[in-house]
Amino acid sequence: MLFLVHLAEFLYPGYSVSGNYISDLGVAPTAARWVFTAAIILFGSMALVSAALLRQRSKKSLLWPFLGLSGIGAIGVGVFNENYIPEVHAFFALLAFLFGNLVAVYSYKMVRPPLSFLFVLLGIIGLAALVFLVGRTYLGLGAGGMERMIFYPAMFWALGFGAYMLAEENAVSRS
Repeated sequence: MLFLVHLAEFLYPGYSVSGNYISDLGVAPTAARWVFTAAIILFGSMALVSAALLRQRSKKSLLWPFLGLSGIGAIGVGVFNENYIPEVHAFFALLAFLFGNLVAVYSYKMVRPPLSFLFVLLGIIGLAALVFLVGRTYLGLGAGGMERMIFYPAMFWALGFGAYMLAEENAVSRS
């Protein structure tokens, strides 16, 4: 996902990481639009599959619904780009950003320290950045930079949590 977002940024002439929102890639006049749209829909779909697998593991946990809502948000961002109906796009972006970082915070219940502390920190950074973005306080990063302060912690959590779960699964299968 991160690689494809960066590829879309490179393909978008004049794109500014600090000045443009990530979703601007979804309405780009070039191949960037198709790369971004495919990436965000694929990511959301993978989040939904992951949520379903986590549900099988623990139906009572909030981890899987949080991850699922984030995935639905990501798919919605791809399907309803910011030129469609801006309010619909903003709703799906909020779902993706809010629940993508809440799941990071909540995952501390499934992960051993010190990684659990890192995941909480990533989620808090993303949630704080969401508050700043909504309040149009960009702290010198620009709107795009502040949006990335929401996006990157959630992506780093997803990579870390996925790796943790794979390692845990391998440890169980070896014993």
